[in-house]
Amino acid sequence: MTALSGSRATAVLTGARTGHRGVGAFNVVLLEHAEAIVEGATRAGVPVILQISQNCVAYHGGLEPLLLATLALAAHAPVPALVHLDHADDVDLVRAAVAAGVDSVMFDGSRLPYPQNVRLTREVVEHCHEHAVPVEAELGEVGGKDGVHAPGARTDPLQAAAFVTATGIDSLAVAVGSSHAMTERVATLDLDLIAALAGAVSVPLVLHGSSGVPDDQLSAAVRAGMTKVNISTHLNGLFTQAVREVLGNDPAVVDPRKYLTPARRAVAAEVERLSRLLAEA
Repeated sequence: MTALSGSRATAVLTGARTGHRGVGAFNVVLLEHAEAIVEGATRAGVPVILQISQNCVAYHGGLEPLLLATLALAAHAPVPALVHLDHADDVDLVRAAVAAGVDSVMFDGSRLPYPQNVRLTREVVEHCHEHAVPVEAELGEVGGKDGVHAPGARTDPLQAAAFVTATGIDSLAVAVGSSHAMTERVATLDLDLIAALAGAVSVPLVLHGSSGVPDDQLSAAVRAGMTKVNISTHLNGLFTQAVREVLGNDPAVVDPRKYLTPARRAVAAEVERLSRLLAEA
């Protein structure tokens, strides 16, 4: 199994990897996030990835309402805008997302023993490739917000290369010093390990937990060989701060548009800034 050269997602990530550029992948929680992400990337003039996680699907009580709206926004974006299913360990959800039209998926089998992770990931890849949908995956002991994404966790280049070969995945999420849900940008990445991983595997590398990574480390990671950079908590913090400011200044506000508009504006501005940073690293 090889990367799907005909898919938009593969073209964007492969082009970025070859050109030593980073691509921002920003999580959608509400429709306003999707609108802001498209707006920010459009102003930056670069491709962008809109991610909907399995946790977000659970929050909304189903896949299609938010996904279909996000797909519509992406389809009308002036820049390449891809819609990605993030951190899914439910194979049925992966299949439903593929049927609904996502551009790519991440199957997270990192909670499983290595042999089972390889087997299930390979099965997901076979199904997705039949529909020209590329797959991101990861190896490790535990997924979620700890384990493989804890600051001390590290991906072994030899095992990474074996995992890519055994599964046929199109991109690989790696543990190099970042961690999910960080609210301060203080993480220090293992840049030598990123370079070693980039040399060991033939597919784009993905950095999860990038909200806790400062600008200089993000740029250095891209220069070292990172391609897809996932950011969620950082944008949620800006979104929430903008809402708090409006409601704090005027507790009588009841129209959601009065506080969601500045929240959306704040996210769009940061998506624009980060998209430029990654593309110009």
